[in-house]
Amino acid sequence: MQQLVNFITKYKYFLFFLLLEIIALSLTIQNHSYHKSKFVNSANFVSGGIYNRINKFREFTKLRTYNDQLLEENTRLKNIIAQQRIDTTDQVFGVTDTTKFNQRYLFTRAKIIDNQYHKRYNYLTIDKGSKNGILFDQAVVNSKGIIGITQSVSKNFATVQSILNENSRINVSLSNSLHFGSLEWDGKDYNVLQLVDLPIQANIKIGDSIITGGRSIIFPAGIPVGTIEDFGVENNSYSFINVRLFNDMSAIGPVNVIVSLFKEEINTLEEARNEY
Repeated sequence: MQQLVNFITKYKYFLFFLLLEIIALSLTIQNHSYHKSKFVNSANFVSGGIYNRINKFREFTKLRTYNDQLLEENTRLKNIIAQQRIDTTDQVFGVTDTTKFNQRYLFTRAKIIDNQYHKRYNYLTIDKGSKNGILFDQAVVNSKGIIGITQSVSKNFATVQSILNENSRINVSLSNSLHFGSLEWDGKDYNVLQLVDLPIQANIKIGDSIITGGRSIIFPAGIPVGTIEDFGVENNSYSFINVRLFNDMSAIGPVNVIVSLFKEEINTLEEARNEY
């Protein structure tokens, strides 16, 4: 307290002058519209800049929350789309127009927590398991394309056989035709896979888009895969077709696991067919 008194005593004339300046400035602003508007604009500029920085900081701290909300919304929208009627010929079989019979796939959000991409037989790990409805042999995709197929499943986690695995074989097709082939990996470039068994009748060119073919009961048709990077022709057949993925397989975050709701039914029919 004594130091405060000493300070005021020492600088009393300066403080008195400063007080008079403030009073004079205040009266000027209050009684002159031009000065008042300039002051208000300046104050708004300063406070607006401060508030803007504070708001940006708050938004930055909430990015993870916003990102999770967007991912949840994307998953919900995918499920809504999947619930739409696929084929009106269902009515021929007397199927009631319900979600149960219209929806062929169910999407579940997950996150990659471990990602292998530099080996010959690569696997990933996701943070969802059997308690979340994850089972063996389910498709894993993200917004840019296919990732792999679930393998081992525990209560809280699951491993995924990556498309960067020499055992992986995915049915794909050209986006602009009905020709089908299989997507495999030669173990070299983790962003380039190989399209095999495509008939020479398929007139391809560099830049053509490749999508999932729909002949698999695991992957829905039309999921993006990549584009044809280069190819060769030998003995009236394609000797090689390289496909550059839309995904960067070395940097994968959120994904969707796709449950095929009619998978067991289709498997039962195919097994019965094979018995003949």
